[in-house]
Amino acid sequence: MAITVDTAGRAHYQLRVGDHSQPLNVWLGHSIALQSTGRIICVHCQQPTRKSFGQGHCYPCFRRLARCDTCMMAPERCHYFQGTCREPGWGERHCFAPHVVYLASSSGAKVGITKPSQMPTRWLDQGAVQALPILSVASRRQSGMVETLFKSEISDRTHWQRMLKGEVADVDLIALRDDLMTRLAPGIASLRTQFGEDNIQAHGEQSVARFDYPVLAWPERVSAFNLDRTPQVEGRLMGMKGQYLILDTGVINLRKYTGYQVNVTLSARS
Repeated sequence: MAITVDTAGRAHYQLRVGDHSQPLNVWLGHSIALQSTGRIICVHCQQPTRKSFGQGHCYPCFRRLARCDTCMMAPERCHYFQGTCREPGWGERHCFAPHVVYLASSSGAKVGITKPSQMPTRWLDQGAVQALPILSVASRRQSGMVETLFKSEISDRTHWQRMLKGEVADVDLIALRDDLMTRLAPGIASLRTQFGEDNIQAHGEQSVARFDYPVLAWPERVSAFNLDRTPQVEGRLMGMKGQYLILDTGVINLRKYTGYQVNVTLSARS
């Protein structure tokens, strides 16, 4: 599911179906049905797999690829310098590149990291309603170490149930940034001493990005579908936020089912 945002901060969703993309915003309030065929294709090697690992990989690829290693979730645990990176060439291209440390509000204030090219995609994927880049960092490992420092004061998690209920209070991210930068100044100075002053710099952005998602009604109780247990999912499309479809019968995280072959039916309500 692809998400773009217009100049007013409104999110626009497209559902990739085969070789085509179907705009979803126009189908709000109408019926949608998803039927899993039971077939899963590895997103890397394109071979069938009985089970999906790491969002769409077969088990051999999950065990072999650097993009599926634990350091992708915990960049500060990068082991390239130990000579044990699964794919050193891939790591050099993807991990030894500038990253951004940011603050966002999705289910509440949080800290996160992303590549500059992934702003605002990363924020939209997480269902953030506000976001503010705060530091520019030279590599993924360094960004993970900065994020770890910030995690001593602020969460790095999104509580998806709260995010999907729309219960997200407005946060003064600029004031939060200034407060955190002051409280964590000794730790930031230590990391700059370790990696070099130029490798960890304040980001120049001074305005908060704001996003609005296409939602007719928020669920009072969040119940998630599981295509492995319930291959047929249907209901009235009430909204989209993050990588979730919100139906009047429950919610489904489409990112979780990357690689699954699913038949999709959209129909107008009578």
